[in-house]
Amino acid sequence: MPRALWSGASGMRAQQTNVDVIANNIANVNTTGFKRQRVEFQDLFYDVTAAPGITAGDQGRSPTGKQIGNGVEISGTPRIFSPGNIEVTNVQTNMAIEGPGFFRVTMPDGTPAYTRAGDFLPDANGDLVTPDGYYLEPRITIPENATQVSISPTGTVVVLVDGDQANVGDITLTNFRNPAGLVAIGRNLFVESVGSGPAQEGNALTPGFGAIRGSAIEKSNVEAVTEMVNLIVAQRAFEMNTKSIRTTDQMMQTANEIVR
Repeated sequence: MPRALWSGASGMRAQQTNVDVIANNIANVNTTGFKRQRVEFQDLFYDVTAAPGITAGDQGRSPTGKQIGNGVEISGTPRIFSPGNIEVTNVQTNMAIEGPGFFRVTMPDGTPAYTRAGDFLPDANGDLVTPDGYYLEPRITIPENATQVSISPTGTVVVLVDGDQANVGDITLTNFRNPAGLVAIGRNLFVESVGSGPAQEGNALTPGFGAIRGSAIEKSNVEAVTEMVNLIVAQRAFEMNTKSIRTTDQMMQTANEIVR
């Protein structure tokens, strides 16, 4: 069977995955704190029928040899943690991270998860939680009679109660040596993995951590125009791979007709 058929098929599979990733990026263009992904490709193994430098009779050595590839595969789908636009919401308990870092929340089973989405709101007890009810850590409780909440760039939460200011806690940030190695579990959450390295906690505005901006959220870093261009490129690449398969099929058909 001609290797061109399998090479073309591998290219079609790779571009289908590329389209899947692009489609997910576009679907999350308005998701708070979402970070886009891109697809990385790598070539497959080669059939080396003549190694570079092999002797060519009495005429010296071959400078390049003969190396024939066998297609492509996906090597990774890294997440791009470039900053998204900051949108002012005027919701006093919302917050955005300007720079590196993640908010830490507690899952229902007690395990930690991490997010860039700062759309926190107080629950019935005044504790700041995600839209799914996961507690922000360290736990911040807003008093019931608080009339104003302000969050400083360093993460200090100050409330106004009966005309007096009170400090109700400090928000810390978490970072990782390789954020792209985090495992996305949906709901704008990530969990630690061997690839990300261990979590490193610190205060906002200290080395390695960004600033916290209150009454705002970070939007998705997806650029719709860029994704549409990438989608067109992926579609054309898919079409070219189908043409290589069609051309190989026509060549095989021609060869069969010659035999007849």
